[in-house]
Parts: sequence; C-alpha cells; structure tokens
Amino acid sequence: MTKRMRKGVVAAVALLIGTAAACAGPERIPASDRAPHQGAAGPAAAEGAEPPGGFTLVASGDVLPHESVIRQANIDAGGDGYDFAPMLAAVKPVVSGADVAICHMETVYGEENGPFSGYPDFVSPPQIAQGLRDTGYDSCSTASNHALDDGSEGVRRTLDALDKAGVKHAGSARSAAEAARPALMTAGAAKVAQLAYTYGTNDSSLPDGQPWAVSLTDERKIIADARAARKAGADVVVVSVHWGTEWQTAPDEDQLDLGRKLTASRTGGRPDIDLILGTHAHVPQAYEQVNGVWIIYGMGDQIAGTMTNDDGELDSRGNHGSIGRFTFEPPAVKGERWPVKRAEFIPQMMDLGTMRVVNLPEAVREDPDRDDYSEVQEEISAAVLSRGAAVDGLSMAR
Repeated sequence: MTKRMRKGVVAAVALLIGTAAACAGPERIPASDRAPHQGAAGPAAAEGAEPPGGFTLVASGDVLPHESVIRQANIDAGGDGYDFAPMLAAVKPVVSGADVAICHMETVYGEENGPFSGYPDFVSPPQIAQGLRDTGYDSCSTASNHALDDGSEGVRRTLDALDKAGVKHAGSARSAAEAARPALMTAGAAKVAQLAYTYGTNDSSLPDGQPWAVSLTDERKIIADARAARKAGADVVVVSVHWGTEWQTAPDEDQLDLGRKLTASRTGGRPDIDLILGTHAHVPQAYEQVNGVWIIYGMGDQIAGTMTNDDGELDSRGNHGSIGRFTFEPPAVKGERWPVKRAEFIPQMMDLGTMRVVNLPEAVREDPDRDDYSEVQEEISAAVLSRGAAVDGLSMAR
C-alpha cells in the first residue's frame, strides 16, 4: 500500500476553490429548484439554463452499508424497517437536479427482514434501493468485488429490489439476455447507456452455469459492448469500472493503462466510450481527460461506516468522496459525438457523527467556521485535481 498523497497540491487547490464558486453562481438554476430529473434542459428551464436537448449527468461512489449504517437506517425508519433516504438528503438536490444520476451499489441485498451483515461478506437491506430512488438516482452499477457475497441469490434479490424501486442497473444479471443489455436512459434528446464491470469477485467463483452473473473487466469485451450499445441507439455510452488499488489516492498503472486503451477506441473517428466512472479504491481519486474523454479514476465512498485501511488503521478517507457532474450538449451534426460542455466535481463526505452525507461546498458556505469540513474539502479537491484536470476545465461546484 502506498502512503497518502495529500500535501503536494493543497496550496494550489485552495486558490482553485476560491474561484470555483463562480462556476455554480446565481446565473445557474439551483438544483433544489428543479423538478427531479428535469435538469437544466427541462420544460421549466430559465434564462442561463442549458439549451434544449442538452443534459446533465451526475455520478457518485460506493454505497457500502456497514452494520453502523444499517443501524442508523433502522433508527431513521423509527425502528420499523430501514430508511436510507435521510442519509442522502444533503445531496438530493444535486442528484435529483440532474437529468441522469448514476450510483454504485457495492453490496448485495438480503430478504426484507434480514438477516443482514457487514464486512467481510455484506448482505444489505433491500430498502436501500428505495432510498436511492427517493434521492433521485436512475441507475446503479452493481459490478463489484462483493457482488457474489451471497451467491446468485444475492444477485437476484438485489436486482429484484432495484427493479421494484425503479432503479436501472448494470454489471450483474439474472440471465444471459439481461447481461447482454446495458441500462438505457433518456436524458433530454439523448439516449444514455450505462455498462459496468469489476476486476473480480474476491474469492467467490461465478455460479455454475452462470458465467454472465457478474460482468468481469475485459478490454475487448468492454469495447465490443460499447459499440453494441451505440448501434442500439445510445448517443452517450458511460462505462462504470470497479478497479484500482484500495486506499491508494493515485490511480495505479492498471487503471491508467485500461483508461488509455478504452478512451482511444473509436469507430468512424468517434469515441466508443464517452465517460468512465471508477469505483473501489475507497478514497477519492483524480479526474482526468484522456484522449478527449473524461475519466473519474475513483469517486471514493458515498455511504460507509468506520473504515480501516490495509495497515489496520482507522482511516477517515474511507468516508470521503466526490460527485461528478457533466453537462453534455448536442453535436453540431447529427450522429457525431455529444461533447461535454462543462465538467464539475462536488466534494462530499459521510459524517460519522451524524451518519449523514455532507455536501461539503454547501456546508462550508453555510458555516465557514467548520474547519473540519473545509480541511476535508481541500483534501478531496487535491486528489480530484492531482492530474491536472483544472487545465481541461474541471471546476468545483455545489
């Protein structure tokens, strides 16, 4: 395990943070004032909003319900069931204000009344799916190293619960036919496809006769699937990848290599993949534009309990993350690439004192004296910007 990369760019980040608020200034419609999934391109769009046909997409990191998280959800439900929406209330305006919102479900679900478990073999309450939907999420990647913690039955229960809540999913499947289909969403005038893959499933083998149960990372398959999604009508293809080295802020060589190869793949001069969303490392990692395509190497954790790193130490970085927000605009010529007009990130953290996710820029704006929030915001921003994304236009928003 490599040590933390925290100090090198904090000073530069402080300067960038000072100017980032202008990127989310009064000329833009506050997300809390928009109808869910209407976004800036919806029918109520006002002066300064995105042009008709364009859309915004947000994505966030691992939902990792430790036992403490499950207990809090039970408390928030008044002791009767589990309610995960209150934990996410502070980021709901960001999530529901986008046209497409993508989450990452790290664990599988159990029966409605349990039993449930945390680390190392996670079995989570299926009520999480409704909490994600209530927050505004449209689709969730389900490919992770924990996707087979409860075998094929865990996969089935997870996808059944997401279906019931109205949340699409990609990365695990109940049938070969389902595995071959991306999650498809409509955003403005665009059709968005999500694909998802994981480097592995810990010590769990794929179920007998079900090699399609979890989508494993394979460069050629990812590109083939992306091209198939494009042929099926997708204007924007998003690939979620569970990859990287846990607790390492810098993306590892495998991430960098696969990122270069996937973003270099083109058909008729058009990239086969329009956006890559990374999960797994448990710490925020860099955003970078590679071959003209945005990659988030790691969004960190969105929901998690107390985290212990590979050295056996309590590590608060396991409760830090970012939300990526990308504004796409229609191509100048039909059939060409939908370009990203604006790229933004929003630092967030799971406050273990309140067991709530915190939108850090908003929290710091409301209470500038919260030095703890300000310091975490700077650390997350340093990681996000560590590969020079500010030069390509990435800015902090709230």
